[in-house]
Amino acid sequence: MTRQPVLSTATKPSNLRELRESGWVSKSVKREIYDNFMQMLARGEDLFPGIVGYDDTVIPEITIAIIAGHDMLFLGEKGQAKSRLMRMLARFLDEEVPFIDCPGIAVHEDPYRPITRLGKQIVAERPEEEIPIAWWPRSERYAERLAPGTKFADIIGEIDPAKLAGGVSMSAEEALHFGLIPRMHRGIFAINELPELDELVQVGLFNILEERDVQIRGYPVRFDIDVLMLFSANPATYNRSGKVIPQLKDRIGSVVHTHYPRERQLGIEIMHQEAGIDLGGEFPVVVPYFMSEIIEQISIVARRSKYIDHQSGVSARLSIANYRVMVASARRRAAVLGERPAVPRISDLGHLYASSLGKLELDMMSSHQLSERQVLEAIVAEAIRDVFREYVDRHGLEEITEIFARGLKIEVGDMLPSQYYAERLKRVPPAWEKAFEVNASSHPAIRASCVEFVLAGLYAEDRISRTQHHGRIVYEIP
Repeated sequence: MTRQPVLSTATKPSNLRELRESGWVSKSVKREIYDNFMQMLARGEDLFPGIVGYDDTVIPEITIAIIAGHDMLFLGEKGQAKSRLMRMLARFLDEEVPFIDCPGIAVHEDPYRPITRLGKQIVAERPEEEIPIAWWPRSERYAERLAPGTKFADIIGEIDPAKLAGGVSMSAEEALHFGLIPRMHRGIFAINELPELDELVQVGLFNILEERDVQIRGYPVRFDIDVLMLFSANPATYNRSGKVIPQLKDRIGSVVHTHYPRERQLGIEIMHQEAGIDLGGEFPVVVPYFMSEIIEQISIVARRSKYIDHQSGVSARLSIANYRVMVASARRRAAVLGERPAVPRISDLGHLYASSLGKLELDMMSSHQLSERQVLEAIVAEAIRDVFREYVDRHGLEEITEIFARGLKIEVGDMLPSQYYAERLKRVPPAWEKAFEVNASSHPAIRASCVEFVLAGLYAEDRISRTQHHGRIVYEIP
């Protein structure tokens, strides 16, 4: 494994002669990634920081693909970190690489192995000390494109009419306008939603993936492109006949299958990480763990719901957006009522319509008699019931149901002060204290959240009834 010399800013070569004297070694993109990746792997570094739940599934597959020197397709439903994983592969590139810095050269030419006619001519005819060298940083060596609407000229190239009008021959390199892939020579190029790529463009990728060269409009002008190609796709469209040309599938080295979190705790970890909310500040927030569980369980229930289109999937962004809305609703209450800390409650989930409806695609065959709001309400109720059952098993909350049988009514709402709950429960039998075991605390706002959780759980279990009016809810046994 050849290591590049460490070059300081002061000693960084500025011409080809200095570059040769520095000991810099020319490598292909895949070899460069391989060398850096293997060093990090051997040192036990975190290869994909911030990626949760893929340690035993996705990351090993990416590791093997990198070592094998393969182009990759990331296959999975929306919100499974496909784009993020593709972008993270750029961290295995060298910090920067040298290129010939001469006017007229359209790509970042390897000074030792130029691919364009002009680049080759400069290296062959000029003294090395007169060939200027600049440095291409890692941050600029990754580019991606969304497939829908992408044309052949966008990513591969086209004959430039202006150059033809200037007298340049149509079969000459100088007549070409390079697309994104040639311009990413010695870098990484990714295409999102591959099945939506025009068939003509798919055909144009054949040579790039197999022979590693570019042909534009069938003219005898070829470039030996050095690029790592990455793709992403949804299984429903990728496997649909005719969406991706079989010859193109055959040329992609490895298919990496992504998935949603296998455990709810992992989903919660992702949700907290990606929401990026500062829970401190002027209006601090304390989120009971059961509320985080419910938010993530909403996504889990939606993924298995017969009313949701499973081919589309339910993105992790649903949990992230819902979590932010829940915290925002609690903060609004804190600001208006002067409560600190703000503690999310079940009544805050009444605002999830705005953050959820655009992220759930209904299965029109199963849900034609239901509105989006009705489907979401059913999903939220099921999520609350699922989490509540786990707490009932641990804390034995059945006794609380008997209290309602004696005529108890409790009103809740996202803008009711926490102290209201404490006063309302002063004359309730001691059995209600069981409710506070789900999140042990004497703080009124946390106890109010526990009250709403237990009430919503009992309602989801059909043990008590609920009436709703102007944003407030009353629980009782009719």
